[in-house]
Amino acid sequence: MKPMLLTSANEIPVGDEWLYEVKYDGFRCILVWDEKSPTFVSRNGNDLTHLFPEITQFYANIYEKFVPFLPLTADGELVHLVNAYKSDFSIVQSRGRMRNGNVISKHAKNQPCSYIMFDLLRIKGEDLTNFPLSSRKYELHKLLQSIGEIEVINVYEDADTVWNLAEVNNSEGIVAKRKTSDWISGQRTNQWLKIKNWRYVTVVLTKYNQENGFFHGSVYKADSLVEMTVFRHGLTDEERRTLVDFIQTNGTKVSADHWELSPSICVDIACIDFDGKKLREPRFYKFNFDIEPGQVNWRNMQKQLHPIPPSVQITHPEKPVWPAIDIKKDDYLFYLQQIAPHFLPFLHDRLLTAIRFPHGAPGESFYQKNAPDYIPDFMTTKQQEDIRYIVCNDLQSLLWLGNQLALEFHIPFQTTNTKFPTEIVFDLDPPSISSFTLAIEAALKMKAIFDQFNLHTYVKTSGGKGLHLYIPLPKDTFTYEETRIFTEFVCRFLCDQEPERFTIERLKKNRNNKLYLDYVQHAEGKTIIAPYSPRGNAQGIIATPLFWEEVNDQLQPTLFQIPAVLDRIKNQGDPLKNFRQMGEKQKFHDVLIQLRKLLD
Repeated sequence: MKPMLLTSANEIPVGDEWLYEVKYDGFRCILVWDEKSPTFVSRNGNDLTHLFPEITQFYANIYEKFVPFLPLTADGELVHLVNAYKSDFSIVQSRGRMRNGNVISKHAKNQPCSYIMFDLLRIKGEDLTNFPLSSRKYELHKLLQSIGEIEVINVYEDADTVWNLAEVNNSEGIVAKRKTSDWISGQRTNQWLKIKNWRYVTVVLTKYNQENGFFHGSVYKADSLVEMTVFRHGLTDEERRTLVDFIQTNGTKVSADHWELSPSICVDIACIDFDGKKLREPRFYKFNFDIEPGQVNWRNMQKQLHPIPPSVQITHPEKPVWPAIDIKKDDYLFYLQQIAPHFLPFLHDRLLTAIRFPHGAPGESFYQKNAPDYIPDFMTTKQQEDIRYIVCNDLQSLLWLGNQLALEFHIPFQTTNTKFPTEIVFDLDPPSISSFTLAIEAALKMKAIFDQFNLHTYVKTSGGKGLHLYIPLPKDTFTYEETRIFTEFVCRFLCDQEPERFTIERLKKNRNNKLYLDYVQHAEGKTIIAPYSPRGNAQGIIATPLFWEEVNDQLQPTLFQIPAVLDRIKNQGDPLKNFRQMGEKQKFHDVLIQLRKLLD
């Protein structure tokens, strides 16, 4: 059984007979589940199951829930989600090329993939392929209601809504499916249409291959031109003749069929993404005579690949924000775009206290809690007493705040929907950056205590001179008074053990160059810098989540400037990826019982 194939379209069909979905960029495959374990089969008939052990394990964990519905066959996409509407194809692609089991396991842990179902072809052994799509969707929805934990694609009846989601989140595009369509194995059909969300990247023409008709395009990386694409589609016959004639007249013939061209002509290429080496699905879009070849560089290519949503108006993109490290406003907005999937979960439904730096960092700054009158309609606010707080729940809101040069994002320990804290946070505050090793020592000693209590903990840099330790909690379960029993016990215990190094003294002048263990800050109405928030210091240092093995003598806060943090996420994954799920598993009630017995 091979997947039913989509037909490309330039226009979105509209009407009551169509359903719409976001198009995810991954591996299309069929899930076949006849016996104990499911099998994932690619569109070319290859078994992909062994390449995605995290997905196999996920289904093994819920096997008993699936038993009443087997045998079962589904159609879907293997993806690595960077947000709810976008998959990073390069990560899925690299997994598909792996052969070493240990390497696969490591990537499955740090960069987990998942399977999104969008069609149900067989359930309880009954063939559904001749049923209309609307009926198959109904059966898939019932399966989701029964199982609860599987990922099923969202379906929309309004084309504008789903296209806006694709644009805002830089998805591959959208799919339009006729409600009455059957499912036909291996055939391309106009009952399912794909509409691409093209990105437009400027390149410098560098080569032409007459034998196959391909043109080569490059961008400057540092001082060298690096090839980013080869293309031949998209040109009209006249454009092709003109371009070939120019290259053969002005270029250098290096072999029978090859010409090289010095940097002189720039063109815009339509593509769907960049796989780390080349633009994906490239095609000529237009000549670009408004830009000089020297301006065509890696930095600008990254921004073109990740355009700002049309709903967010950007002003002064070239404004220096961290001039000491050459970070301009559009660089900062690019950071927010890329980090949003990891940043937004901590901002979601939290009353935001932002610190804005209107002239860049460091410099004049002010706190902003009250939402200004000019915020756009898409932003969420929450009134609490006499303050109308901004609640940053989506990418558009985050980018709007970034355009306002909100550089620090401070959040409370509870959401707008909870009365009690959703996590415990310890603030380890050394007297100076030169004493950062004190924070490392305190963090490792505290982790040993947390391990004794069987509590799962996380750690991040503060973005300044200290560290923050996080213990996620079950939602809305423990009061601030209950968490204070624990935080005060741990801090006092550590100070009793090493009074010459650690203190709980709040007045700086009385700390005598000791590390301050702050448990008082963990209270209702207090805030702390959010994970992945920048700080308003000159170096553009990020409050960066760490893996515990990184907490050693080599650790320094200055390692985590904006470019380095983006590289970490890309190459190592997110240390906080299971934060909320782990919180629901914490046995903090048992800890409180132990402490109350101990303190009594």
